[in-house]
Amino acid sequence: MTQQFTDASSCWKVILSDVSKNRGLLSVIGKFSRENTNPAKITFGTSGWRGELGTDFTFHTVRIVTLAIIEMCKGNDPSVMGALGVSDFKEFQQRGVIVGHDNRFLGQDFAYEVIGLLQENGIRAWYAGEAPTPEFSAGVEMLNAACSVNLTPSHNPANYAGFKFNPSDGGPAGPEITKRIEEIAKRMMGSSPVPRPAKPAHIETVDLDNLYIRFLNERKTLDLSRIRDFVNREHCIICIDHVHGSTRGCITKILGESQNIVSLRTGDDYLFGGIAPEPSEKNMQGVEKVLKESPARFRLGVFMDPDGDRIRFADGTMQIPMNYFGAMAFHFLHVYKGISGIVATSVGTSNLVNAIAERLNIPAKETKVGFKHFRPFLLPASRERAIVAFEESDGISGYHHTLEKDALFGLLLAIEMMAVTGKNLSGYLHDIMDEFGYYYPDRSGIAVSPDLVGEPLIQKLSRIQEKYNKGTVLMSGKVQRKIIDVITIDGTKLVFDDGSWLMIRPSGTEPKVRFYIEARTEEDKKAVFELAERITREAIGARGY
Repeated sequence: MTQQFTDASSCWKVILSDVSKNRGLLSVIGKFSRENTNPAKITFGTSGWRGELGTDFTFHTVRIVTLAIIEMCKGNDPSVMGALGVSDFKEFQQRGVIVGHDNRFLGQDFAYEVIGLLQENGIRAWYAGEAPTPEFSAGVEMLNAACSVNLTPSHNPANYAGFKFNPSDGGPAGPEITKRIEEIAKRMMGSSPVPRPAKPAHIETVDLDNLYIRFLNERKTLDLSRIRDFVNREHCIICIDHVHGSTRGCITKILGESQNIVSLRTGDDYLFGGIAPEPSEKNMQGVEKVLKESPARFRLGVFMDPDGDRIRFADGTMQIPMNYFGAMAFHFLHVYKGISGIVATSVGTSNLVNAIAERLNIPAKETKVGFKHFRPFLLPASRERAIVAFEESDGISGYHHTLEKDALFGLLLAIEMMAVTGKNLSGYLHDIMDEFGYYYPDRSGIAVSPDLVGEPLIQKLSRIQEKYNKGTVLMSGKVQRKIIDVITIDGTKLVFDDGSWLMIRPSGTEPKVRFYIEARTEEDKKAVFELAERITREAIGARGY
C-alpha cells in the first residue's frame, strides 16, 4: 500500500530517515512542488532565499520571486538599477540573465521555469545547466550580463532548495535589491490569479567552465601554468570530494587530465548519501583515507559543497579549516606574491590573521557574517582593496577575483602554495604559527524551532549583551575568565582576558544558533564551547537552564 502524505515536510522526514530505502518518494516531493500554491515568506538571507522543497520552495513561489525581480526591474528605480549596474529595464533585457542550478532534485525544471518567465518579458536568458556558484559570478562579468539566477541552497541538506540572485558585478545581491524583491513577492503572494507555468520558447546555452578559465587567465591572481606544472610533474596527490555536486569535472577542465587528481562522489545523488553536504570535519573522512594511504610527497585533499562556494582542506597530517587557510592565503599572497592592500574577515574569524596583519603592518577589516559584506573591499575600484577576504564558514576570495566565495579558487591557491613553498599545508601553517602565535578556532551550534527564527530569536539573543558586560567574571570549565570586550557587529562576541573568545549569532540560512569560539590551547576548546552553549540556552530559555 502506497504511503499517503498531506505535506512535503512529512514526506521529507521519511525520505531522510533512510535515503537508500525511501529514495523513490522523491516523486511525491515533485508532486507537492508542482501542485502546492500556498504562500510562503520570501527572505533573502546571507546568501539568497532558501526553503524546503515542496513546502515553501515550489514552482509557485519560484514563479512569484522571478516575477518580483522582473517587476522590480521594470520599475526603473534609480537606487535599484544602480545596485544592479544597469541604466534601465531596456538595458536589463538586452544584457540578459544567466540561469542555472546545482545538482539538486528538479534543478533543471526550476531553471526552465525562470527562463520561460524571463523570455515572456523580452529578457534574454542563457541556460548554464549545472554549474558552481563562482562560475556564475565570473560568467556574469565575462558576458557583461545584467545578473544571474543560480538555483541552489548551497550546503543545506537535501530537503532544501534555493535561489541566488547576483547583479552585474557578480557578487551577492545587496539589501537595495533583496528588500525590494521581498516586498513585491509578499504582495504577489496574496494576489490573484495564480501565476501560470512558463516554458522557454528556446534554450540558449552558455559554457561557464570555459568562461571561468578565461576569467582566471585574465585576472592573473593565480599562476595556472605553475599550478598545472606542479600537478603533472611532482610526486603529489590532489583528492577532491565533490559530494555529488556541481564542481564535479571543473578541476579537470581547468588543469587537464592527471593521474595525480582523485575525485570522490562524482555520480548523481539528489540526497547526498544521506549526509548534510557541508565541509565539516566529519565529512572529510573519505578524503583523509585517500591521503593517508598515499605515498606521495605532496598531499592535498578538499571537500567542496554542492554549489562550490565552500571548501575545507586536509593534507593527511591535519585538517585545515578556513580560519587557518584564510590566514595562510593572506600571508602567501602578500609575502610570496607581493600583493598589497588590506585583509577582510568576518567578525567570527580567528585572531591569527589579525596577528599576521599587525606584524606586517597591514590593515585588518572585520565585517558582519555574510560574504556580501566584503563587496566594498573586493571591487576593482575599491580604495581599500582586499588581498584576501574570507569567513570562518569555509568561504574565500582574493585580490582581483570574484565577489562571491569560491572553492575552486581556494583549491587552486592551495596547490600554488605547495608549488611555491615546497611544503604541504600543515608544514606551511606551522611555520606561520611559530612566527605569529598559536590559535585554536572552531564553530558549532544548536537547532531552534522554525517558529523562533527571525526577530523573536534576535530579541532573545540580545539578552546576552545585556547580561554580560565588560568586567564580568564567569567560569569556563575550571577556569575563571574576565570579559575585556563585547563586540556587537553581528551577534554578540565576548572577548576574555586570556585572548580566547566566543561569539553567538542566529544563522542567516537555517533555524539554528551558531557558536564561534577561539581558545589559546587545543585542550581549552571544549570548555569555551560549553560556555557558549550554556549562555545561549539561558538566553533562549531552553529547558534545564
